Amino acid sequence: MSNEKVNPYKYATGLLLRRLYWDICLESYRSRKRLKKIRNKFKGQSAVILCNGPSLLNTDFEMLRDSGLYTFGLNKINLLFDKVDFRPSTIVAVNPYVLEQNADYFSNTDIPLFLDSKAKHLGIKNSKSIFLHSSNIPSSFAKDCSVSINQGYTVTYVAMQLAFHMGFQRIALVGCDHNFADKGTPNKLIEAKDDDHNHFDPNYFSKGTKWQLPDLFQSEVHYTIAKNLYEENNREIYDCTNDGKLQLFTKMPFSEFLIPNKVQRYEAN
Repeated sequence: MSNEKVNPYKYATGLLLRRLYWDICLESYRSRKRLKKIRNKFKGQSAVILCNGPSLLNTDFEMLRDSGLYTFGLNKINLLFDKVDFRPSTIVAVNPYVLEQNADYFSNTDIPLFLDSKAKHLGIKNSKSIFLHSSNIPSSFAKDCSVSINQGYTVTYVAMQLAFHMGFQRIALVGCDHNFADKGTPNKLIEAKDDDHNHFDPNYFSKGTKWQLPDLFQSEVHYTIAKNLYEENNREIYDCTNDGKLQLFTKMPFSEFLIPNKVQRYEAN
């Protein structure tokens, strides 16, 4: 879609109105208060972001569980739960199609959630959820997530912002294959025609399910922003994915990342 003229005032007005609409919601106040409470709560600690590529199934979840590290599960990570007894510390989801498709689980789980504010309009009600306002200001990274976050074309980028907000020093990416069997126009909305071979479970986006094709280029653009900000603040993101195609972060075997952290177990509130 293109316009004959680009009107920054129109864009800014729309952005401001959406922001004000969110600010007058009681849920906005509650979520901001909870986000401020966890700012730098885990300063200096390590965390793991569990991405949803097929390689996630190669993870040693028993070792991860025993490490006691804080873990961010993404989107439909709950499809893993019939295969392992591991559960993440929290789940992050911001894509509207994922939110709608997984609404029942999000409404009933005991696992704390970080969800895009649009989830509220989908009827997702869970006292353990914190809602995030997405502004998607170009090239932005929220070191403080209490106002807005940038989705950055991938939920992994949102988890990176939350991890920074919470004070984590070292982050490991697991299951970030950065490689999709389905090819096509980035961000295009399509309907799955077969079992899902792009994620760790064939029912992730099952036949007939709507989903958006990945934008690997824009994902890398935003990963680069995250990498630079982490390093500028003496923090580090490691790529511990088994045979992942992303060539941006320092590679490290997952077992090596876990070794120094076996002493301390995270206990959820």
